[in-house]
Amino acid sequence: MSDITLEQAQAAIRAALAKSAEIGTKMDIAVVDAGANLKAFVREDGAWIGSIDIAQKKARTARYFDMNTGDIGGLSQPGGALYNIEHSNGGLITFPGGVPIKNSSGTIIGAIGVSGSTVENDHTVAQAGADAVS
Repeated sequence: MSDITLEQAQAAIRAALAKSAEIGTKMDIAVVDAGANLKAFVREDGAWIGSIDIAQKKARTARYFDMNTGDIGGLSQPGGALYNIEHSNGGLITFPGGVPIKNSSGTIIGAIGVSGSTVENDHTVAQAGADAVS
């Protein structure tokens, strides 16, 4: 199994921090490896303490299902194919801000989860982090 390296995880964190600064937010940013274990984490000064857990759960959710957490959210609405999935795996987050991380060959090697602002901003920052990994 391919796995994210510490260097790649740190690159994702740096890119996410840069995007967070660019859009004027304070974020909690978590990167998990291919096994959904925490690999890197940062809480920006002033970021919400409650978002620590959310960022980590977004990252794990994105890795568990290899899709953006916002996409899972669309499937987990009442009547949806994955309704109530957020209650599985010790608690999932099914709104935007979690993104799988792929290597240069397209293999998923981990995921990033971001929390601390609107879900749109969370997703933008997470995508910037994921895009920084090759």
